[in-house]
Amino acid sequence: MDALDLSRWQFGITTVYHFIFVPLTIGLSALVAGLQTAWVRTGKEHYLRATKFWGKLFLINFAIGVVTGIVQEFQFGMNWSAYSRFVGDIFGAPLAIEGLLAFFLESTFLGLWIFGWDRLPKKIHLASIWMVALGTTLSAYFILAANSWMQHPVGWTMGDGRAELTSIGAVLTNSTTLVTFPHTITACFLTGGAMLLAVSAWHLRRNNQPEVFKPSMRLGAWVVLIAGLGVLITGDIQARVMTEQQPMKMAAAEALYETTGSASFSLFTIGSLDGDEELYSVRIPSLLSFMATGSPDGEVEGINNVQSEYEQAYGPGDYRPIVPVTYWSFRLMIGFGGLAMLIAAAALWFTRGDRRPRSRWLWIAAVSTVAMPLLANSFGWIFTEMGRQPWTVFGLFTTAESGSPSVSAGEAATGLIVLTVLYGVLAVIEFGLFLKYAKAGAPEIPAPTTDEADKPLAFAY
Repeated sequence: MDALDLSRWQFGITTVYHFIFVPLTIGLSALVAGLQTAWVRTGKEHYLRATKFWGKLFLINFAIGVVTGIVQEFQFGMNWSAYSRFVGDIFGAPLAIEGLLAFFLESTFLGLWIFGWDRLPKKIHLASIWMVALGTTLSAYFILAANSWMQHPVGWTMGDGRAELTSIGAVLTNSTTLVTFPHTITACFLTGGAMLLAVSAWHLRRNNQPEVFKPSMRLGAWVVLIAGLGVLITGDIQARVMTEQQPMKMAAAEALYETTGSASFSLFTIGSLDGDEELYSVRIPSLLSFMATGSPDGEVEGINNVQSEYEQAYGPGDYRPIVPVTYWSFRLMIGFGGLAMLIAAAALWFTRGDRRPRSRWLWIAAVSTVAMPLLANSFGWIFTEMGRQPWTVFGLFTTAESGSPSVSAGEAATGLIVLTVLYGVLAVIEFGLFLKYAKAGAPEIPAPTTDEADKPLAFAY
C-alpha cells in the first residue's frame, strides 16, 4: 500500500468518524430549541426537564464533533498538499466563511445558552439556542458548498496551473449545493429524531420518568417519519441532478454496464468478484429510470458507454469507481434510512393513547433505531465520495494527482495509526459520557428559592 492509499484510508476513517457527530448536532440543536420553546410557551415542567436532558447530550456530542472536525482541515495540508494548492483559492473561501461566520455564531450563542440559565430573560435565553441551531445549519451549508464544488466545479478559471475563483456567488449557489443541502439537513433531523426515539424507548421499557420520555419518544418518532419523507423527496431530486453531472456515479450505483431504457433497480445482486458481471439479482422494473430521469421509460447511461465518453473528453484512463463499493453503499444508505422509518411508524402505532408495547423485540428495535441513520449517513457519504473516483475535483483533478509528494508511505502509515488510535480513545470517552448521562434520566427541577446560596449552579443544570 503506497502513501496515497494510506492517506485515503486515513481521510476516510477520520471523516466517517467525524460525520457521526455532525448530523446529530444539527438535528438535536433544533429539537432542543423546539422543546425549550414548548416550555417557554406552556410553562409545563416536563418540557423544561426534557430540554435540559437532551441539551446535555447535545453538548457532549457538540464538543467531540468540534475536536474531530479540526483534524479534517489539518489533513489537507499534511497529506493532500497538491490538492490544497490546486483548489485552495476556491475551496478555502466557503470554509473560511464557515469558520468566521457560522462556527463563531453557534459557539458564541452556545456559551450564552450554557451559562445563561437563570441569568438571561427566558426569551433571550431561548433565542440563544435557536441561534445555535441556525449556526449549525449555516455551517453545514458552507461545508456542503465546498464539497459540491468538488462534485460540480463552477465559478472558476484556470491560472498558473491551479483553479482560481471568479465568482463566490456561483460557488455558493451551485446547483449541486442547492439539492445536497436539503437532503443533508432532512437526514440530520432524521438522525436527531432517532436519538430521541431510541433513548426514550430505553427509559420507557424500564418505566423511568414516563412523563418526560413518552412525549420525547413520540416526538422523535414523528420527526423520523417526516424527515424520512423529506430525505426521500430530496434524494430523488438529487439523483436526477447527479445523473446529469456525474452519469458514471449513477451507473455504478446500479452496476449498469450498458445504456438502457426503462432501466430496473436491483434490490439485491450477486456479482462476480471484480464487479464486472451480474450473476443473480432481484429487480423492480423501471425504477432506476424514474430515479435518474423522472420518467419510467428514461434512458440511463451504462458504465461502458460513459467510460468511452470520458476517454474522449479526458484522454485514456480508467474512469470507473469501485463498483461493488458504490453499489452496496447506495443500497445500505437507503435501506438503513427506510428501516428507521418503519420502526418509527411502529412506535407511534403501539404507543398511541395510553398503550404500552409488551413485545420485548419491539423495544429492542426502538432502541436500535439510533444506529440506523448514523449508518445511513456514513454509507451515503461513502457513496458520494467513492462514486466520484478517480477524481477529487470532477473532470479537473484526479485523486492520484492530489497527494503530498513529500509524504512517504511510512509517514502516512504513522498518521493513519496515530489518528485511528486517538479516535478510538475519543470514541470510548464519547460513548461512555453519552451512556452515563443518557441512563441518568431527566433532572428534577428544584423548587424556586429566594436564597441565592441555595440555588444550584446554572452550568450544572
